[in-house]
Amino acid sequence: MTEVAFHFGAPDRLAYTCRLLRKASAAGARLLVRGSADACAALDAALWSLAPTDFITHCDASAAEAVRSRSAVLLLDTQAALDTSFPILVNLADDVPAQFEQFERVIEVVSTDEQERSLARQRWKHYTERGYTITRHDLKLRTESA
Repeated sequence: MTEVAFHFGAPDRLAYTCRLLRKASAAGARLLVRGSADACAALDAALWSLAPTDFITHCDASAAEAVRSRSAVLLLDTQAALDTSFPILVNLADDVPAQFEQFERVIEVVSTDEQERSLARQRWKHYTERGYTITRHDLKLRTESA
C-alpha cells in the first residue's frame, strides 16, 4: 500500500520542497513533483538557483525521454498525465491526483497559509477514507523545539 506523508507548517513551501528534493535525490531517490504550472516554474527556478554542490538533476515532463531518464526530479503540471515510473510523488497541487496509489510514497507539502491548510485537510480526508494511514510531520513543532 502507498505510504502517505503530510509535511505541515512549511514557512516557505518552495524552500522546504527544495531541501526535501535535495535530501531524497542525494539518497538516490527519483521523485515526481506535481503542481500548478506556476508552482512548477517557481520550483524549477529555485532548483537552478541552488549552490552548484547542491544541484539536483531535474526537468519538465515535456523533456525528451533521454533527459527524463537521467533526471532525479520530474516537474509535472497538474494537467498532464502522471508518470508512474517515478516511485515517489511530491504533491504540491490542491487536489489528490488520480492513480496516486501507483506510487510507493506520496508526500504532501503544506505551508502555513490557511487556504492551503484547508485544502490539505480535504486531501487528508480523501486518503483516510480510502484506508491509508498517514504519517504527519509538523514542521512548526520541529522549528520551535530546535
